[in-house]
Amino acid sequence: MTYVWSALPFLAAAAACAWAARTRIHWWALVAAGAALLLLTAVFDNIMIALDFFHYAPEHLAGLSIGAAPIEDFAYPIAGALLLPACWHMLRARRRTSPAHTSPAHSSGASPQPPRLSPQVTPRAEGPPSFMRSLLPHLMLSSRPASWINTAYPFGAAYVVVAHQIDWAVVVGVIFFLVPYNMAMYGINDVFDYESDLRNPRKGGIEGALLDPSWHRPILVSAAVGTIPFLLLLMVASGPATWLALAVSMFAVVAYSAPGLRFKERPVLDSITSSTHFVSPAVVGLTLAFDRTEAAVPATAYVVLAAFFLWGMAAHAFGAIQDVVPDREARIASIATALGARATVRLSVALWAMAGVLMLFTAWPGPLAAVIALPYLVISVPWWNVSDGDSAQVNRSWRRFIWLNYFGGFIATMLLILA
Repeated sequence: MTYVWSALPFLAAAAACAWAARTRIHWWALVAAGAALLLLTAVFDNIMIALDFFHYAPEHLAGLSIGAAPIEDFAYPIAGALLLPACWHMLRARRRTSPAHTSPAHSSGASPQPPRLSPQVTPRAEGPPSFMRSLLPHLMLSSRPASWINTAYPFGAAYVVVAHQIDWAVVVGVIFFLVPYNMAMYGINDVFDYESDLRNPRKGGIEGALLDPSWHRPILVSAAVGTIPFLLLLMVASGPATWLALAVSMFAVVAYSAPGLRFKERPVLDSITSSTHFVSPAVVGLTLAFDRTEAAVPATAYVVLAAFFLWGMAAHAFGAIQDVVPDREARIASIATALGARATVRLSVALWAMAGVLMLFTAWPGPLAAVIALPYLVISVPWWNVSDGDSAQVNRSWRRFIWLNYFGGFIATMLLILA
């Protein structure tokens, strides 16, 4: 498979999102940003290739290049320039119209009641084209586009590091863990957390959708329709080890939020399950690489997975702190409601520190990845003595956490290239 084919899905997805938001995008700004990204890509790609940080297999290239940088590398800044403003406008549009931001009772601090729905907003009353145009922004908002990379990257990186190749199976897996997986994970959560999310002022935007009940069934159906074909393709491409990893991953996705299981309401198990959401794609990547190439999984990979798992538990626990008050009002248990805000902050700090220490026991240049833990400690330690009453203020650091993930991914990528 050529690099062109691996880039096309990302370009297609970004173009579709930009087309859906075309009336709200300032195209002159998009062109300017895209030109800047292309220029930076040309400069730094050539520098890194000249320094022999990485190279490309000639048989997988189209043959066109700018300097030493193959033309395929420029697909990704184009995709980013199209996707980010489209996601931004879709999220802002949904946030302005969500019940959490239009209900007077909610803004005054009282617990709002679910809004009454008029027949005009019921999706079944719309024709198919209109319904699909309305459904796509809801799916986009519910899937948390800012977090897509957090599941697709671990899968892709694990596969490529072990298999040393890009084939159709890894492309299918990256697409699956990029969009459908997040549609299922967050969509199921948004549907079954609706009552508690009504009381949570940070819902309705980048930190979580607040979906009108009329959209709950379409979201669940879309999650099933979007995931099943990809799961079947990955099962065809793999063996029992990958099947087991996929089963554990999807069970964690459903069990976290679905009625009857609701692992998110079982303190400590909630953090373990949440961490599984992000570590299991990496496990799937490793098992799939082994199934397809029989390449040995390096022992250091297990240490990296353990560190990643501790990081995931810390991330979930720290994120739960800001919801202590609304969760208790909704009678939802979590690791933070059980331990209290102060103890949960200290647990998060300890888990992030342990993750960093574990990386010191990996093969070079793995120990350098220990520095990734430092920014998370910087944003969490100031809340060492936070009270339950002030727990909502932790959201200030949580917003930084979302973007720190991109910094951590950048460092991890540079180390993988160095390795």
